[in-house]
Amino acid sequence: MKASELKAKSLDEVKGEIKELRRAQFALRMQIATQQSNKVDQLRKLRRDIARAKTVITEKAK
Repeated sequence: MKASELKAKSLDEVKGEIKELRRAQFALRMQIATQQSNKVDQLRKLRRDIARAKTVITEKAK
């Protein structure tokens, strides 16, 4: 997800997006741990999307 898309959303929507991304991250970690998935590169993308969303929240708080 791009930062510009996140900036267009409200604060509550961005927080909801973080919640969804964290759930996806957890699910993917469990799949990798049980060797049901080998999409290790997806973890990096999810981590960065979460960081991007947190940055937008910090910017909106100012």
